Amino acid sequence: MNELKAQPQVPQRFAEQLQDCRNNLFRKAYCYVKNEHEALEIVSEATYKGYLAFGRMKEPQYFETWMTRIVINTAIDHLNRNKRVTYMEDHSQSYAGDEHAVPLEEKLDLYQALDRLLPEEKAYIILKFFEDLRFKDMADILELPENTVKTRFYRIIGKLKAHLKDGEVEGI
Repeated sequence: MNELKAQPQVPQRFAEQLQDCRNNLFRKAYCYVKNEHEALEIVSEATYKGYLAFGRMKEPQYFETWMTRIVINTAIDHLNRNKRVTYMEDHSQSYAGDEHAVPLEEKLDLYQALDRLLPEEKAYIILKFFEDLRFKDMADILELPENTVKTRFYRIIGKLKAHLKDGEVEGI
C-alpha cells in the first residue's frame, strides 16, 4: 500500500490502461468459462490482483500482456477451484475475434473439444486462434521461451485433433 501512496496517479493510470483492454480481457476469460457471469468474476478478480501489483510492474508498455497473464492464471485457478464441467451459455454472443463463416455445429464441436483440454492447455489455443497472436507474443504472455510455446502448441493441436473426429467430438 505504501507504493500506491507514493504514486498518487497510479489508480488513474491503472484505470486508463485497463479501460483500453478490458474487452479483450473479458473475451479471454469468457473463452475459459463460457459463462458471462463467471467471466466477469474472473476479470474482476484479475483486476484486483493487477491493481495490487501494478506498482511493481517493470515495463508499463506491456500492460495488456501483463494483465492477460493475470486473467489466464485467474481463469485457471477458477476452473481448478470449481472442478466442474464448463458449459456454453449463449452462443449468439460473439466475444471472440472476427468470426469467419463457420457453421454453429463446427463451433460447438470445437468448444466441446476445448473443454476436454486441461485449463493450462486452453491458453495456447485461445491465444493463437481466438486472439490471433504470434508465437513470440504468446511466449511473452505465458512467460516461456518461444520454442517451448511452439512445441507445446503443436502437441496440444495434436491432442485437439484427436478429440475431433470428422467434425464430432469423440464420446459425446
